Amino acid sequence: MNLQLLQTRLSYTFQDAGLLQQALTHRSHSSLHNERLEFLGDSILNCVVASVLYERFNTLDEGDLSRLRANLVKQQSLYEIAQKLELSQFLRLGEGELKSGGFRRPSILADTLEALLGAIFLDSGFNAARDVIRAFYIPILETVDPRTLGKDAKTLLQEFLQSKKISLPTYNVVATHGAAHSQEFEVECLVPKLGIQVYGRGGSRRAGEQAAARLALEAAEKALVKTPSATRKARPRAAQLKLAGIATIQPDAPLADTAAAPAPETVAPEPETKPVAESKAQKQAGSKSA
Repeated sequence: MNLQLLQTRLSYTFQDAGLLQQALTHRSHSSLHNERLEFLGDSILNCVVASVLYERFNTLDEGDLSRLRANLVKQQSLYEIAQKLELSQFLRLGEGELKSGGFRRPSILADTLEALLGAIFLDSGFNAARDVIRAFYIPILETVDPRTLGKDAKTLLQEFLQSKKISLPTYNVVATHGAAHSQEFEVECLVPKLGIQVYGRGGSRRAGEQAAARLALEAAEKALVKTPSATRKARPRAAQLKLAGIATIQPDAPLADTAAAPAPETVAPEPETKPVAESKAQKQAGSKSA
């Protein structure tokens, strides 16, 4: 075990090598383990991250800062930092933990990272621990969007789809890989309306869902990028008038042959005749002949 390599990655060299050994020792290995150092390191980590956030995001209120800090110091975030350090190759584990794959377990790696921070604090004081923590987190903060406030990928995907009035995604475990004690879950994420079908992997079902949601969110954002709408072809004036209920002649319609089809003759209606009353003489003549 090359502890000098680990110290190089930490950009810190221990004065007391015993503190480094203890920080790397799990309780399954010996009675002199790292749990008390973990407790100390957890407090220092929260303090330094809170200070960094306070300096960097001066417009966020207390609630937003708290949510962002919680995201940065949670187990998954610490696990990812531990993976970058390749911390698993330096762990001191008992035989049972070794056989069960404890060196890959996120909880053990996250706890060991906190124990290392506690050990650095005891070895050289707060400023040394602060510098190591800032070196971990400053690159991460460069990519943090404070508007998301540390929300996980599933939450962000759900909120994005709801804002577009699209049905929520569905998640399905499609496969598991590896031995029972160190399984990796492959999860499918579907957003049917956008035709999205992506797959994510993780050490747990939840981690697999988060990985799939992250890919689905990227795909959804690309699918819904607003493109300049094509300019609508203007309707001819005549067509517009026709739609408004005004009869017009379409300029491109063939004209009827008026010569070939003469207008029908107009027949004037006969004047209405009113009955004429018989004169008095005619009535008398009729009565004599009778």
